[in-house]
Amino acid sequence: MDGLLVVDKPEGLTSHDVVALARRILGEKRIGHTGTLDPLATGVLPLACGRATRLVRFLTGVDKVYEAVLLFGVTTDTLDVTGTETARSSTVPTRAALLEALDALTGDYLQAPPVYSAKRVGGRRAYDLARRDEPVDLKPVPVRVTSLELLGFSGERCRIRLTCSSGFYVRALARDIGERCGTGACLEALRRTRSGDATIEEAVPIDALEGASDAAALLIPMERLLLDLQAATVTSEGLSRVSHGQDVRPSDLAGGATPSGDHVRLLDASGALVAVATPRERVNVLHPEVVLI
Repeated sequence: MDGLLVVDKPEGLTSHDVVALARRILGEKRIGHTGTLDPLATGVLPLACGRATRLVRFLTGVDKVYEAVLLFGVTTDTLDVTGTETARSSTVPTRAALLEALDALTGDYLQAPPVYSAKRVGGRRAYDLARRDEPVDLKPVPVRVTSLELLGFSGERCRIRLTCSSGFYVRALARDIGERCGTGACLEALRRTRSGDATIEEAVPIDALEGASDAAALLIPMERLLLDLQAATVTSEGLSRVSHGQDVRPSDLAGGATPSGDHVRLLDASGALVAVATPRERVNVLHPEVVLI
C-alpha cells in the first residue's frame, strides 16, 4: 500500500498515536509521518505509506501554513495552555503593539526553540531534560516566516495565520509576540492547514478513515508526489538501469535530454514514479538516489 495519506489530526492525539492507528486500519507497517504535530494541534498530518516512506526526507522540509489562537497575559513552561502557568497579568496589548510585533516577526531570523521540544541536547530529548528540571541549552535556529496575518483580535486573544519554514515552533512565536507586546502570551489553539502540497481540503478525519470501506483509495499515489521536482521518463533500458541502481544516461531517457535541478523524478512509460535521482552534471547522468522498484 504505497502513497501519501493526509490525515486531519484531532486534538489530544500525538502524531505517533495517529501513525499507530493508520497502521492498524491500513494493515501496513511501513508508515511514517512527515512532520510532528503537538497533541494540542489539529489539522494536516501527512503519512507516508509503504514505499513512499523512502520519500519522507523530501516531504518534511516544506513550508507549513497554520492558524493559531494566542492567549495574552498568561505564560506557561510549555508555551501553550497545556503547561504549568508561570506568570499571569491582566494587561492586554493594543492593536498597534500587536501589529508591530507581527511585522517584526515576519521574515528570516533566529528562533529559540521551546525547552519542551523534541530537540536533542547531548543525545537526549529536550523535553526529557525539562521534565527532570535539568538544564536545557538550546541554541536559536534560523527560521523563515513568509507571511503573518492578523485574523481577529479581542484584547485577551488574537487569531493569526502564518506561513513558515519547516522546524518553526508556533509555541515559540506565541512567546515572542507576548514578550514584544509586554503582556506575555501562550498558544491556546493551533490548526495546520497546509504542509507542502498537502492541504486541509484533502485531509481525512480519523473517524472517516476508520469507517472507510476502501481505506487504500484515500491515499495520494506516488506519481502525484514531489511535483515541484522536474521529471524525466526512462526508456525500457533506463528502467532496467534504475532497478539496479545504475546511472541513467541521456540515451536512457525519452527525448534524450537530462533535466537540471538538485533532484529529478524518474517515471516509467506509464507515468509511475520509479526513482528520485541526483544529476551528475560533470558526466551528464542521473544517479538513482532513491529507487522505488
